[in-house]
Amino acid sequence: MNTMPLRTPLSLLFSALLLAACASPHGLHTQGQALDAASLQGPTFSGKLSPAAWPASDWWNRLGDPQLDALIDEALRSNPDLQVADARARQANAAVLAADAQRQPTLTGNAGVTRSRLARVDDPTGQGDRYSTLRSLSLDGSYHFDLWGGERAAWEAALGRARASEVDQQGARLTLAAEVARAYNDLGLAYATQDLAEQDLKRSRDMLQLGRSRVEAGLDSEYQLQQTQSLEAAAEASLTAATQQVQSARIRLAVMLGQGPDRGASLPRPQLIAPSAVSLPANVPAELIGRRPDLVAARWRVEAASRDIDAGKADFYPNLNLSVAAGSKSLLGDAMFGGASRFFSIAPALSLPIFDGGARRAALAGRDADYDLAVAQYNQTLVTALGDIGDVIQRIHSLQRQIEQQQRARDIARSSYDIAMQRYADGIGNYLDALSVEQQLLQSERQLASLQAERIDASVLLMQALGGGFEAATPSSTSAR
Repeated sequence: MNTMPLRTPLSLLFSALLLAACASPHGLHTQGQALDAASLQGPTFSGKLSPAAWPASDWWNRLGDPQLDALIDEALRSNPDLQVADARARQANAAVLAADAQRQPTLTGNAGVTRSRLARVDDPTGQGDRYSTLRSLSLDGSYHFDLWGGERAAWEAALGRARASEVDQQGARLTLAAEVARAYNDLGLAYATQDLAEQDLKRSRDMLQLGRSRVEAGLDSEYQLQQTQSLEAAAEASLTAATQQVQSARIRLAVMLGQGPDRGASLPRPQLIAPSAVSLPANVPAELIGRRPDLVAARWRVEAASRDIDAGKADFYPNLNLSVAAGSKSLLGDAMFGGASRFFSIAPALSLPIFDGGARRAALAGRDADYDLAVAQYNQTLVTALGDIGDVIQRIHSLQRQIEQQQRARDIARSSYDIAMQRYADGIGNYLDALSVEQQLLQSERQLASLQAERIDASVLLMQALGGGFEAATPSSTSAR
């Protein structure tokens, strides 16, 4: 019995399988390990804490200013940064549709008419001077069997990136709302500084009026009067600078609203925001994962990178493709659908990667590195988030104590100023004492206004650092490679 016809194909197949070992993912792996938030030393708090004290999605309403609420709503509708984030989310969703389309069978219909005339020298039959018309009608189809799930993994990777882009869109909204609130607070501080400059100018003019009276009474010299005049000029310059700060703050806020500078001129004066004490959650590390958009987006990108690796590994295995075609071709119109004009083909094809010069291994190594990069970026975002929260909490506690201390200092300076000015007006006080106390009062009032504005700014930053009420579905599982 002759077994050569059977042995030869088996030998060829065995040789091909041995050569396939050249294109292998063996030895390639990832190195990144995602940090566990619960294992990190998160911010510590003192006092009674509520586990439900996370910011609401409309956290700015807690600041108690309807005008600010309206401005944030306007910014969320018109700001170009949000339009950019929205466009990127739509791009990512389009990539999902494209990846899903790769998994589906294709079917293409073709119809054509070709009118031709051959030259006599091109036709050995001597009929080249005649015209001919070729009519064709066909359907072509193909399907790629996703035997190893590579195409599905590529689709899931695109889906993960799309979800990350959608979360980035929510993060952009949170950032914009916080920036508008902070700019609004800066505008309020600029107005408060302007008020203090006006009060300082009024006090300087009162001192100048008293100085003239004392010079006329022979109690002060002309030199002391000139010092008071210089003080008035400096107060006028401070008021001019404060007014310019108001205009600049208006323009900055208008830009955040997605409007031109003239929009800032129509903004009414904001009231100084006085929010209630900010409550803190009982367990920041445990809740932080699903509350901060940047962390949720980073986790989705880790998941997408993991699925990219699965798709890359599938390229090392055999693939099965199926192509089919059917139709009709005829030179005569009445024979278009005749049996002689019909055709069809079925072409299954098996592809087996044998040797590619290391291209597949290089691609998979790149995807492993992308995964490690995504994990590292997630870890960096997590550590930075905990640091941001810890820093702003300490700032709020410190600022609250500083405000209480500065209020006492301001009250003392105001009382000292009233006494000094009364003594100066009665002709028994010293000019230098009155001038010194007036400067102390001005500095104390400015410092108090700055601390109060900084306290509001820190409160807004805490709302942003805690995720601003964001809640979204997270990946069901993240590969630990």
